[in-house]
Amino acid sequence: MRWGVAICAAAALTAVSAQAGRHVEMPRQPESVDIAAGRAIYAEACASCHGAALEGQPDWQQRNADGTLPAPPHDPSGHTWHHGDGVLFLYTRLGGQGFTEQRGITGFASGMPAFGDLLTDQEIWDVLAYIKSTWPPKLQEAQQNRTALE
Repeated sequence: MRWGVAICAAAALTAVSAQAGRHVEMPRQPESVDIAAGRAIYAEACASCHGAALEGQPDWQQRNADGTLPAPPHDPSGHTWHHGDGVLFLYTRLGGQGFTEQRGITGFASGMPAFGDLLTDQEIWDVLAYIKSTWPPKLQEAQQNRTALE
C-alpha cells in the first residue's frame, strides 16, 4: 500500500510534467550554479522536513490524517530524481498546491510550502543542483533524460 501511494504521487507529478510541458515552457537550470551555497541553503530551509542527510520523513509513502504525504527523501531512495528540472523548480517555487493547481489539477493535497517568496530563483536552482549532486551517476543521467522530455 505504501509504495502504491508513492507510485501514484510520482505518476501524478509525471503526468503534470507532461501536461505542463505542452502548455508552458519549463524553466531550465542555469549554466552557473553554486552547489556549496545550495548545500547551505538546503540545511537552513529544507532539512527540517526533508532531513539533514536528504532522508525524508518516516513513513513518507503513507498519507497523513490531512491527506498530505510526509516530506519524501531527496536521496536515491526517493522519487525526486524521477522528475525533470522544470517540475522540481516550479514545485519548489510555487509549492505543491500552487504547482498542481496552476496546472488545473484539483484534489491533490500537498504539504510542500512555496519557497518563491523566501528564496531567489538562483537559490532554488542552487539547492536543486546540490540535491542532484548527491545522486549516483546513473540516477543523474535518468533525471537529465526526464528534463530533456519536459
